[in-house]
Order: sequence, then C-alpha cells, then structure tokens
Amino acid sequence: MERDFKTLLEKSKKALKEDGVGAFLVKAKNWTAFRLKHRKREKVMKDILFVNGCGLPHPERYRVDHQIEQLEANGMTVDKIYYTEVNPEIIKFYRGVIIFRCPMTDPIDELIDKAKYFNKKVFFDVDDLVIDTKYTNGIEYVQAMDAKERKIYDDGVVKMGETMKKCDYLITTTEALARELRKYGKEVFVNKNVASEEMVKLSLEAMGRVEKDSGEIVIGYLSGSITHNPDFELIKPALIKIMDEFENTKLCVMGHLDLPKELKRFEGRVIRKPFANWQKLPEVIAGLDINLAPIEKTIFNEAKSENKWTEAALCKVVTVASDFGAFKDVIENGVDGMLCKTGEDWYEKIKEIIVDEKLRKKIAENAHKKAMKGYISTYSGLKLTKFIESKLAKNIAFVLPSTNISGGVNVVLKHCEILRKDGWDAMVINMDMSDDNFKNKAGEVNVVSGVKHDVLARFDRMVATLYTTLAYVKTYADVKKKLYLVQNFETNFGDYGANMKKVANATYHAFDDVNYITISKWCEKWLKEEYGKEAKFAPNGINLDEFEFKERKFGREKVKVLIEGNSDDYYKNVDESFRVVEKLDPEKYEIVYLSYQGEPKNWYRVDKFYHRVPHEEVGKIYGECDILLKTSILESFSYPPLEMMATGGYVVAVPNEGNVEYLRDGENCLFYEQGDVDQAVEKINELTKNEELRKKLVGNAKKTVNERDWAKVEKKVLELYK
Repeated sequence: MERDFKTLLEKSKKALKEDGVGAFLVKAKNWTAFRLKHRKREKVMKDILFVNGCGLPHPERYRVDHQIEQLEANGMTVDKIYYTEVNPEIIKFYRGVIIFRCPMTDPIDELIDKAKYFNKKVFFDVDDLVIDTKYTNGIEYVQAMDAKERKIYDDGVVKMGETMKKCDYLITTTEALARELRKYGKEVFVNKNVASEEMVKLSLEAMGRVEKDSGEIVIGYLSGSITHNPDFELIKPALIKIMDEFENTKLCVMGHLDLPKELKRFEGRVIRKPFANWQKLPEVIAGLDINLAPIEKTIFNEAKSENKWTEAALCKVVTVASDFGAFKDVIENGVDGMLCKTGEDWYEKIKEIIVDEKLRKKIAENAHKKAMKGYISTYSGLKLTKFIESKLAKNIAFVLPSTNISGGVNVVLKHCEILRKDGWDAMVINMDMSDDNFKNKAGEVNVVSGVKHDVLARFDRMVATLYTTLAYVKTYADVKKKLYLVQNFETNFGDYGANMKKVANATYHAFDDVNYITISKWCEKWLKEEYGKEAKFAPNGINLDEFEFKERKFGREKVKVLIEGNSDDYYKNVDESFRVVEKLDPEKYEIVYLSYQGEPKNWYRVDKFYHRVPHEEVGKIYGECDILLKTSILESFSYPPLEMMATGGYVVAVPNEGNVEYLRDGENCLFYEQGDVDQAVEKINELTKNEELRKKLVGNAKKTVNERDWAKVEKKVLELYK
C-alpha cells in the first residue's frame, strides 16, 4: 500500500509539471473512475459454488466448467474452487454447493455440516462409478497397480463414497450411472455432458480449416487413456479386415495405445497422434472421416458418457460406437451414428459408410444438427437450473444498517432463527464493513457485508429493516418479493431541519412492489391511517430461557434501579431518567445504567455502567436489578420492560405507543406522566415500600410474559414472510 501511494505521488508530481493543473485533474478523474470500476472486491456472494475434487482436466472441464456455463446461461451466478482450498466458512457466500468427485476431508466434512445447519443444499456430482471399490475392482488398469498404488487409489474411492453419502442430492451424466447411484437412496438428476461454447467455436473453425483428401478415408480411434486398450480388442478384427479390403483407408490413433502386432503390417497407414489438449482436439477430429467408439461391456463402462460422439458430431464426423451404455441411449442407429453389437457389425457398419459417401455425409450432418441443438452448454442448462432451484431452500436476506446490537437488530436475529428452524436459508446483509456472524445460545446467523462484497445471488425474499436500507432492497434485481420491516416511526428519529426526516418519511410511500410488515400494532395503525399502507402484523415475543426468574426481596440492601437506553437518542429520553435519579435517596437506591451506544453524560449519577453488552448477557443484568425505570417517548415495541418482567423485576415507565401494547398501569407496571419527575420518584418509592403492590404486579407480569413466549408467536412470524 505504501509503495503504491509513493508511485501515485510521483506520477501526480510529473503530471502536474508536464501537463498543468487542468490536464492533471482530468487524468485524476479518469484514474479514480478506473479504480472504482476495477476495484477488487474481497468476495462475491453468488448462487452456487462448485468444489472440484478431480485433478484431471477433462472431467473438470465437462462437469464443472461446462455446467457453470449452463447455469450462468440460465441466470444463476456461480463460482468454483479446488477442494484443497475449501474453508468451511465460505458457505455463507452461496445458496448451494455442487461437489464434484471430492474425497472426504475434514474441511469438506465441516463444509457440508455448515451447509446443512444453514439449510443450504449440497449436491454431489460424479461422472464415473468411483464411489465404491465394488465397481473399480474389476478395472484392468486398477488391477495392474502395485500394492501401494492400489491402497491409495482404493482409499480415494472409499472417501469419495463418504462424501457422496453425506450430500443431499446427486447429479450424474448417464441413465446407467443414475441407476447405480439410486441404490444409495438419493434422488439423482441426469445432466448429460455437453460441449462448451468455446468447443463449438473451435470445432467450426477446424472444419473450415482442415482439407480432407477425397481419395482417403481416415478412421480414428482416439483412445484417451491406457484403460481403453481392451476396448480396442473389440474392433481389431474388423479394422484388419477393412484395411486389407480398402487400401485407401488410414488409421489415426491417439493416446497411450500399444499398436497390436497384427496391425504392424499397416504401419505406413497408421497416423499416430500424441495426447492433444482440448483446444487442439477439434483439429484432429475434423481430419477424420469415421470416429470409432468401442466400449467393453462392463458395469463401469456402461456408466460412461457419450463425449466421443458429441465431439465428433460437432466436427461433422460419423461415429461408429458400441450398442451399449450412453451411446445406445443417444445414437439413433443409421440416422446420426452407427451402433454395433458384434464384431461382424463393426466390419459391416464401417464398410457401409466407407462405400456410401452420401450416407456418411448424411449421418454426419444429422449428428451435427443434433449436437448443436441439444449438446451445447448455452442451450441445454434449463433443466439442470430448474432442478437445482427446486431443491434449494427458500432464502431470505435481512438488510441491516449495521451489526451493532439493538432491540431492532435482536428482532431481526430472532426472525432469522425462526425461519432457519422452519427450513429457510436466512441471513443478514450488513451495510457496514463487518462480516462477523451473529452467534449466541440460540444459534448462528450468517452475515455478509454489502459494502465489502458484491451480492449477486437470487433471493426469494429481501427485507429492509431501517429507512436507510430500503433503497438497497428496492434496487436489488434478483428477488421475488421485497419487504420492509417497519419497527418504528423513523421520521421522528431526527431533529427538525434534518434531511433524514424527509428521507425516512419517503420510505412509507414506496411503490406497491414493496410489502410492509411490522411487529407493532401501533406501526400497523399509522401505516394504514397516515400512509395508506396495509401491513402484515406479527407480535414480538421473548425467549424465556434467556431471562431467569428471580424473586426480589426489598429492605435488606439498596434497591437497584436500572436505566436502559442510548443517551444520544432524544426519543430514548434518558436524561429524564437521570433527573429522576437526582431526587432518589442515594442511601436507598443504587443506579445501574445499561447502554448499547451512548455513554453516561457528566452529570449522570451512575453507580455501575454496562456498555455494549452481548444480548445473551442482558438477562443476567436485569436479574441483578430490582426496578427498571424506562422513560422512552418513542418506541414501536419496547422490549426492556418485558425482559425485566421476565426476570421477576418491576417496571416504572412513561407510557408510549411501543409499551402500551402489553403494559397495564397498576396491573403489571406503574406508569407516570412524561416530564413529571416528582411523580416518577413517588411511584418508585411506593413500589419499594408496598409489598402487596409488588405481589400484584409480579403475578400479572408473569402472565403477560408467558403470553409473549416466542413458541406461541412463531407461526405468526412465519406468516409475515409467505
């Protein structure tokens, strides 16, 4: 950073000297615009994360890169990482994960566990039966391994199976493979291998560039790997017969194929090609007239895909393949390819398309049309996208101005908890720099900073929670339903003359695409009467496990009076609380002050001060005090009195729209008129002296609190977000 600054300073001095002030300002403006446009974001929140566990480039390309193209072409946002890079905490940046051929590791295990906790779905993608040694034991290549290699290979297969079994859903390439995978009790979706846009481009270019000798027929066997040598045995007799009969034929072989001794006499007609990367492969395929795809009949091979047909079809080359597995499912015999069951079939089919040039070209053209229509990523991903979308949990994001704890934030966190338990993927988008998750006894809530990170995922619901967050929600494109959780009349948060008053007030005039919801009967009332907005209502509740009931005893020690609220917010009216304190006998009353934000002013009499206390510790503070003095003049729903009552304490308060919903003067609390400090002192003294009054208040307070148990209101909360 220091080096960058020095470089920028030197360039600035040079520009000023050489170009003058005017030119310098233009350059500075352009540079700033460039840096803003190309600024590095720490992370981007997207829909799907691919975790690739395969080190081979060919499978990764088909099952990760090409599927990414499919999903992106259908509106999803996608990332990929290699499995050794997995940090389980990354799960909060995605709605779902597709794990491709990953062995089980501790980070993968933890990633899946976290995904399940947050209701994010995990898909396992596999393109071979490398998930159980009962399938791989019969592979000739595996059997040829030495003991050490075999142990490592088998261990990988077993661990691959462990990962698969822990995932929610499976994705695979062929129906044959799907039949085997379903035996493990999972729902399986078949998404065939398809070509990428780049593959199509390279294939078309190769066709236009390669000139074939009209007098020659080049037959290709592009084996791909040494495991395919047994496959070659299926076609060897037919090839020998063909090359004997047709002297104008040549054989093109690629990869680790040991040329059989029976073909040595055709050495001069054998074209050997080394392995080519996928960008160079179309050039080779386009030079063929016939593409051979024999496959040995085993359960492992039956699960393999039809890639060889696809790659040849893109280059208008006829494929002659085994009448088995995916080839049998894809190729219409004699129409867009040739299928062979016996050795004689191989000879007859190859001969037929050598002799009949028109048939060869017709089949090649049909295969090309078929591939271009159904085997290209851009046009083939809708079913995959719909499958994934149908399995992903409903997701919802609450947009908070900051993660500083407050009553309103606690409501949001509780709603997140309720939604998560109901199966939702519920999270917070934070409009400050913090990415720290909320964690407490009730659980954990994912937090993503909307300042540090671009958020590009799709959402079922997005909820504004303060007037400053509504603009973000309104302008977010990929969300099905936008909501505004109104918890207070925020117009009155600012002083007269402050611009924020009109900005806040404007949020109650949003267009009809914003759905208003609230936790306050008062807010529901004024939204309807003053702004013509129908708001769905659900009451606030309380988690009684966080507030232990404790019987208070008066007379032996000082009575502890608790004052709660931000001293910087005028509507919290904390100054009035301390004017009451000035008239309380310090020999009888100890003053405890709890604030999430502002600190005590110089003139406050405070015996003990608690600042920015985690919510899970608030109940303990209430339990240590006897009387809550709450003087707020503006509250949508006032939690502190309810929380104090839950611990067995007493409440003296100014009535406001946010507490009269459940507080009753002389029944479960004592009210005094705002501004009448002497009356407040009188109420506190009366409460301290009158044991019968205290019994009455605490008895009714218990009933009030029990009616507000979250367990009794959760269904109503869920109704808000339907």
